[in-house]
Amino acid sequence: MYDELIDSGDLPLARKSVLPGTGFFLPDTLEDDLEDEQTAAALEGAEVAVIADPDADGLACVALIREAYGDVQNVPEPDDDDDPVDERTDAADAVDDTADPVIAGDVDEPLEEPEPTPHTVALIPASPHDVEDALARVAEYGDEGIDIFVCDLAPDRYEYVEDELEAALETGASVEWYDHHQWDDDVAASVRDAGATLVVGDSDEECSADVVYRSLEYEFGPMYEELATVTRDHDLWLREDPRSDDLADYAYWTDPAEYVEVVREYGVDLPEWVREFLEERRVEKEALIEQAVGRSEFRDIGGYTVGITYGRCSQNEVAEAMREQGADASVVVKPAGSASIRGTDEFQLCHEVAGKVNGGGHPKAAGCKPDIYDDMLDYANHWTTRGAVTKQVILDAFRDVVAEAAAADDEQADE
Repeated sequence: MYDELIDSGDLPLARKSVLPGTGFFLPDTLEDDLEDEQTAAALEGAEVAVIADPDADGLACVALIREAYGDVQNVPEPDDDDDPVDERTDAADAVDDTADPVIAGDVDEPLEEPEPTPHTVALIPASPHDVEDALARVAEYGDEGIDIFVCDLAPDRYEYVEDELEAALETGASVEWYDHHQWDDDVAASVRDAGATLVVGDSDEECSADVVYRSLEYEFGPMYEELATVTRDHDLWLREDPRSDDLADYAYWTDPAEYVEVVREYGVDLPEWVREFLEERRVEKEALIEQAVGRSEFRDIGGYTVGITYGRCSQNEVAEAMREQGADASVVVKPAGSASIRGTDEFQLCHEVAGKVNGGGHPKAAGCKPDIYDDMLDYANHWTTRGAVTKQVILDAFRDVVAEAAAADDEQADE
């Protein structure tokens, strides 16, 4: 296949909005081999491994842990002769909330180079769908006695991570797991019984960075307290501090290693060269949002208005636009096959909807990827119909969840 057929960086906006990024078309075997090499390089000589979701919340956890361990700083400085946009990954989406799976097809260049300077605290990026792979790699490539942290990630079932967690516990001196998602009680108990230290914060009150900040036995300075606070503002979709959108976008659009070192140096007040980079990227971001909002449809489900659309876009802003048009809950279906589900004060069952279609998350923010894609013909149909089958599957899940909630209410009223 010609490279230009899968390179979405230069596509016209209308086409870019409906097709997945280059990462979608990478074979899993190639991606696995590259991730093996990158993990081995990152762990060489490392005393600590941090497996984290590479969004603003997960990367804030890495920054906190590196600070607590006194890890060397490696702050990037832009070359004045370079275009800051060209120096970073050409991703077309804005950040996914931590509730959402990070799908390789959401970005144009998903495979990053290892950090140029070795760290004693190694960053191992992972998504909710491959946390077990990251645990296995740390167990294989990490030194005996390494401290292992898992941050901002939650397995849907214990059997997904059972063997890999056991291997990590055999290699590492300890495994500490910090998160704020909705955990199944049995899964949490099994992780603890296996020997890991698990701390799960209230998903309505804390982000994972909050959990790390209060859990580590280290006296953090005010800059790191502010980092956790502003990260929470976006992660819980409070939107009271405009700097939180900057953090979220920068975490998505740049290399994870760069993000961690920049916030360690500057905190939440990003330097001018980063703000210029964000301004340039947001021109396309807003155009992609406009495309997705223009495709919005609304359905009445059990008295709730559910907005649904399709496109490669920043789902939080698109969901907010649908909320302003009367949606109690919103769904943004992505070209890579995943979907983001957002709720409001009126609808707080997003995690239950996602749980019926291979996902999970929070009451007001969740993500999923329905298990309905058997071959490339299914994906071709997904792109040409703008996600018609995926939309129907998720809307059916809404109907089931709403009906179950109504039945539970009726049963309680009869007691």
